[in-house]
Amino acid sequence: MPELKICGVTSASFALEAVRRGASYIGFIFAERSPRRIGVAVAHEIASRTKGARFVGVFVDASLDEIEATARSVPLDVVQLHGKYGADEVLAIKSLGCEVWRLHDGDFAGEDATLLDGRDGGRSGGTGRLADWSLVAELKREGRRVVLAGGISAANIASAAATGADIIDVNSTLETAPGVKSVAKLDELIKSFKTNN
Repeated sequence: MPELKICGVTSASFALEAVRRGASYIGFIFAERSPRRIGVAVAHEIASRTKGARFVGVFVDASLDEIEATARSVPLDVVQLHGKYGADEVLAIKSLGCEVWRLHDGDFAGEDATLLDGRDGGRSGGTGRLADWSLVAELKREGRRVVLAGGISAANIASAAATGADIIDVNSTLETAPGVKSVAKLDELIKSFKTNN
């Protein structure tokens, strides 16, 4: 059974509910243009109040200095990279003691896991669109650890899990408004996830 990441979390109460229901990872989005963007101080507060999960920081084209400062302040267990990051940046972030997940771009830069997410034109994930699920098997054959994101909901999470992905990443389908997660939608998702795995 894959692990579950709930991303775009902006409140400690929801983070606690997600962990109680079995989420292994809580994701914080630090991208400037995201409606789910969270400040470092709020992310730190949520992390300090939420036990039993690992914390993932999502960055889009952020500098290494910004990533390092945020990773230390929250603190983060995983840094998720969207944008032009290569092997040197991945190695630098790993030296902080963080895992690195990087958006799939056809190359391998030494990341700990490869992220598959839906794309919309020039946007690098975070669109709510389905990824190309057929790539999961290909990446697994290459020995990669795979995080599958993009439009995953209670209706399709069983199929997403069946791809063989190691981690299922859920975000916007749990919302009533951007950044506002619903416990009722979370319950529906978890029920479907556990019933079919």
